[in-house]
Amino acid sequence: MTSMLQRLRDVDPVLRILATTTLVATLGRGVFATITVLFLGFAVHLTPGQIAFILGAGAVVAIGCTLAGGHLADRVSARRLALVAMIVTSLSLTAYSLIGDFWSALVIVAVQEAAISVGQSARSAIIGRAFGAESRVRARAILRTVTNVGIAVGSGLGGIALALDTATAYRIALAIAGGVFLLAQLNLARLPARVDAPPAPTAEPGVRRVRTPRPGRSPWRDPRYLALSALSGLFAVQFAVGEFGVPLWVARDTAAPRPVISALLIVNTVLVIVFMVPLSRGTHRIRTAGRLTVVAGLLMAAACAIYAVAGAVPALAAVVVLVAAAAVHAFAEILSQAGGWGLSFELADPDRMGAYQGVFGTAYAVGAAVGPALITLTAIQHGGAGWAALGGILLAAALGIGLIARRAAPAQEAASEASARMG
Repeated sequence: MTSMLQRLRDVDPVLRILATTTLVATLGRGVFATITVLFLGFAVHLTPGQIAFILGAGAVVAIGCTLAGGHLADRVSARRLALVAMIVTSLSLTAYSLIGDFWSALVIVAVQEAAISVGQSARSAIIGRAFGAESRVRARAILRTVTNVGIAVGSGLGGIALALDTATAYRIALAIAGGVFLLAQLNLARLPARVDAPPAPTAEPGVRRVRTPRPGRSPWRDPRYLALSALSGLFAVQFAVGEFGVPLWVARDTAAPRPVISALLIVNTVLVIVFMVPLSRGTHRIRTAGRLTVVAGLLMAAACAIYAVAGAVPALAAVVVLVAAAAVHAFAEILSQAGGWGLSFELADPDRMGAYQGVFGTAYAVGAAVGPALITLTAIQHGGAGWAALGGILLAAALGIGLIARRAAPAQEAASEASARMG
């Protein structure tokens, strides 16, 4: 971690501020992701259904606040918006330690998800304005790697609370995570003014400003893209499997010790850090992206089956099985994201790229909203049969995406061949 910070001293100051802020903040997020579900279930004594409702409601709030945050980032200072949003996030994270019932949990989660969504939109606007096209990709890659490193370390720290397994340990860990998150975000105040949107031009007196319609096709009138987005949002439920379903499954239905939950998150994070970039190559080709997505669906179905086995074996065997399932799940996540990124760009109208990406991102947010409820209705309530049903649903979504890609690929390949002949 120290060497990473040293290397960042020589890069663009905006990237350095964002990266150091992200590194420290994700330590707190790693702690939070590791223990929050078990805290709500075993310290606050909420049922899986109540936890699923709370997390789903927070995801619904996030959908609207993501759009609102992007709107605000073009009209007010993006750096100040990001700072305020992240301060609210840290305060709400600290407030988790005070949760005592369903209603207080619902309010705090809603506030936190709203603040996180606004902050993420503001940071996206900052990245878009601070870097050119080529360096923007590099900046996103660096920040993604830093995020995974921070979460991995934070997950290890969260394992301490899991090992102690008391309500007091959970509350103290959450309070500390909130404090660390707050200290990290104060660094955003050092961002330069150039990351804010330029002032809107003022019309001359007596001149009426005319809004020019944007060229290109609306994504809401593109059935193929809407289908891609819907199926991708459904497959995004696999994120909730790791963050919501697996912690409850391990704690309630397996003989594995609870600290293994932290280890599973670390396994996922390390594999994503190592393999995300190499396995993403070639996904600008629609056929390749579709094939990777189908493979991801097969792997996710296999991961669900392996998770189910962990509920029927002794403690040591359960740990081995869970680690194997987490590894298979991680590769399903990597391939699905790589394929999804490629398809979301290549099947979009280039003249309306922002609108298309907004639709695709909203579908992911909807998937996050329904994920906990779907997992509760399948794996948590029905055990092995439920895991099989969940795996089948995710596989069906991946096969649907693969079919869309297979039908769209010939047009891209024909265009590439025509371009090569002309060149």
